Amino acid sequence: MVGFQHLTATAPLPADLRGGVVAIGNFDGVHRGHQAVLERALAEAVRRDVPALVLSFEPHPRKVFRPDLPLFVLTPPPMKARLLSLLGFAALVEQPFTRDFAALSAEAFVTDVLERTLGITHAVTGFDFHFGKDRQGGPAYLMAAGERHGFGVTLVDAFRDEGAEVVSSSRIRALLCDGGVAEAAGLLGYRFTVESEVVGGQQLGRTLGFPTANMRLPAEATLKEGIYAVRFRRADGTLHDGVASFGRRPTVDDNGAPLLETFVFDFSGDLYGETCEVSFFGFLRSETKFDGLDALVVQMKRDEAEARALLAGVKSLSRLDAAIAF
Repeated sequence: MVGFQHLTATAPLPADLRGGVVAIGNFDGVHRGHQAVLERALAEAVRRDVPALVLSFEPHPRKVFRPDLPLFVLTPPPMKARLLSLLGFAALVEQPFTRDFAALSAEAFVTDVLERTLGITHAVTGFDFHFGKDRQGGPAYLMAAGERHGFGVTLVDAFRDEGAEVVSSSRIRALLCDGGVAEAAGLLGYRFTVESEVVGGQQLGRTLGFPTANMRLPAEATLKEGIYAVRFRRADGTLHDGVASFGRRPTVDDNGAPLLETFVFDFSGDLYGETCEVSFFGFLRSETKFDGLDALVVQMKRDEAEARALLAGVKSLSRLDAAIAF
């Protein structure tokens, strides 16, 4: 079998992936709650000696039904695919989510997608998974459909954290909006990570002695504006500690669009055009408007020292975290 594949459900599934175990869900965040479902699917695939697949929906259904409400997507498709590959899945199959698809009956979803497109032998999903027009398909329906169509079904209960609260993407979004990247990492099971192309900027940081790699995040990203201790991964896999500013640069550019600017420690070179990742380890402070560039430089030196100290003592949270940020 070839390596991990990122596929669409509108194209024929490769023959060597048919007959597998599929984890079904949106899995935005691939957080610890999602991982409970995903790990069950992986274990079932090993037990059956068949491929393990993920069936996800793109775009997020909420973007289709409530386009007026911006949604901070924690793991866009490329990042989701990377995480699922690291967990050990053979493929991510994306089902385009449209109003026409949402209007399919529950039976049509089972017949057209699970049986004909994927040819599954077993499905694993959360206990509250609903599908089909008006959410007519639920856990009991899926289990009965499995009996009719010849595939098994495993339902996984909600995963709760150490405080007995259910782990959810909405909780993680709320934490990130408040700068709680360390707390969010506890729910994700890995450090929150973004991926984007390095773009040109005003190059003011270079003149101040702090050259930055600038990245634009989606407009919906409601990460708290401020200064963070981060790790920066280049396209070639090399990893550097750094300190990043996310925001509008109030001292020099009050009206700018939010930008992620990372001062990469112990690095000199050209990163323009390179697609890189930034993993967030700690929130250092909110953005502040300083009285001139001299005061800004003094604070930037303090931020660098604090970030270096924080990153010097970090340890990986999991195998997934080790693969991403260590």
